[in-house]
Amino acid sequence: MFSRPKEEMTSDENAHALDPVRPVTPPSRQWWRFLQREDWIVVGWVLSIKILLLIFGAKSFRILENKPLPGRFGWLDIWNRWDSLHYLQVAQFGYNAASVMKAWFYPLFPWCTRLVTYIVGNNYLVGAFIVSGFSSVAAAILLRRIVQFDHGTETSHWAVWFFLIFPTAYYLHIAYAESLFLALVLGSILAAISGRWWLAGVLGALSWMTRANGIILLPTLAIEAIHQWVVTKRWNWRWLWIAIVPVGFAVYLFMNWKVTGDPFAFLRMRKRLFAMEGSWPWVGIRNAIGNLRGAPNYAETVGAQELHFAVLGFVCMILSWINLRPVHAAWITGNWFLITSVTFLVSTPRYTLTMYPVFMLFGLVGRSRLWTAVITVWSLLFLALFSSVFTRGGWAF
Repeated sequence: MFSRPKEEMTSDENAHALDPVRPVTPPSRQWWRFLQREDWIVVGWVLSIKILLLIFGAKSFRILENKPLPGRFGWLDIWNRWDSLHYLQVAQFGYNAASVMKAWFYPLFPWCTRLVTYIVGNNYLVGAFIVSGFSSVAAAILLRRIVQFDHGTETSHWAVWFFLIFPTAYYLHIAYAESLFLALVLGSILAAISGRWWLAGVLGALSWMTRANGIILLPTLAIEAIHQWVVTKRWNWRWLWIAIVPVGFAVYLFMNWKVTGDPFAFLRMRKRLFAMEGSWPWVGIRNAIGNLRGAPNYAETVGAQELHFAVLGFVCMILSWINLRPVHAAWITGNWFLITSVTFLVSTPRYTLTMYPVFMLFGLVGRSRLWTAVITVWSLLFLALFSSVFTRGGWAF
């Protein structure tokens, strides 16, 4: 359904299709050269969309709020909402008992922000935007390389395009951990596919120090190791590097213990802050359906959109097992169940952004003009809507 016809593949790609563990030639240096020609195209896209998004946000705020931009860095300040406020406080003041809730936030992004701010000046918001800026470029490049690894250049470009214009893609460019997390996850998975298991383990540990769903890398990398064993029938001791992924979570547990005296305080905080507990996926989905009966704004944001993106993730999860390499299907499956296995759905559109196989599947249908137009128009319209709501301080997932 989604694969390119064999006659459109190069001889190297045909060989790779027969042996999924074998890299497309040139063997190693092709995939880990600093920047390839196709990467520069991606860099241009990221920077262009980033600039346009910041301009759009400023114009949207001025028109809809009928107010001037606040302060010297007002064009950045309007994006400093919700979680970014807490990330910046952790970056500036660290974890402390006076603000126990900060232990809820994973440490790598605020630590990187603090480091960059120390280098470039004393504005933590600017430092956070720099971290997200470099990370978003890295994430887009790594996604392109992962897709090209199995599906060719054209598909990889479409995948990146849909990734960059996704309705919640503005989180890649602001003071949130999404872009850093995705760069680490994609780097870890590409390293595993390419046989660099030490790097896969290190980047995996760093990803789990950035976001909770770094835990999904454990089964994801294990499935890639099993896949390689099935293909080659040979044991590779380097697969044991997967065991260092939990080190990132150990750092997070240490921060919880240091601040609260309880390494698992984050579980209590989730229940206290969000009245949320673990549950079967259908419980959260059923509650999202029930929210459709609320006031229009509530019904749309906490009901319809949560439900729509949960369904999108589920459909893409099924299609991933049919059309993609097992490692990618494992990643989206673990994330979908992690996101939906709660008493009520929250921020599902934002979390879907980290399910990168969605964009691989979008890329595979990129040859269809109809589907390309449908996905592009839908993405751009809702990207504009969600980012406008966000810059005004509204709840936008």
